[in-house]
Amino acid sequence: MLEFRLASFGAVPFSHGALLPLLSDYASPNDKISEWLSSGTLIALKRGLYVVGLPWRQEALCLPLIANRLYGPSCVSLEYALAWHGLIPERVVEVTSVCTGRGRELENTLGRFSFFTIPEKLFAVGLTIEAVGHQHFWLASPTKAVCDKVLLTRHLKAVGRASMRSFLFEDLRLDEQGLRDFDASVLEAYVSSGYKPRQFKALRQVLEALV
Repeated sequence: MLEFRLASFGAVPFSHGALLPLLSDYASPNDKISEWLSSGTLIALKRGLYVVGLPWRQEALCLPLIANRLYGPSCVSLEYALAWHGLIPERVVEVTSVCTGRGRELENTLGRFSFFTIPEKLFAVGLTIEAVGHQHFWLASPTKAVCDKVLLTRHLKAVGRASMRSFLFEDLRLDEQGLRDFDASVLEAYVSSGYKPRQFKALRQVLEALV
């Protein structure tokens, strides 16, 4: 049965072109793809990008990996990464990422994925490769996720130690204990970047006081 061959894709997103070799015997492969989409055998993530649906997919989908593949280069960061690392108490539904291209929002049957632009020189700072099973994806380290939040919060007036503490621990409700192991090299890269210098100096004062 042709559908069994779809199982080889696992839970990893794949392109329209990757499907065509499976459908080489079909005069109109797009008709078969449309049939699969209608039956749920395939799930469309965006135009030309799919994952295998149940029951042909045996693995759970990994939303951070899907975010990486939806728009790139991108790295899951901000609220979603903070929740992933256990730094905020709330469950985050929207998958938030940073990118070097134009920001955008994408929605599909799996949820909403948002992408926010940061300077290219800061994109790789604190970027880590994480894995869930056999699925690998780009995720911001805890320190990067915090720094990206400071960087991208518009009109942030937290330019002193007290106001930054209020932003971090009252507004964002970050876990103080979890921030004690912050990565000084990542923080310093943001401090010296030239962006929001007063805010990042205040952030450094707060984090260094936790140690």
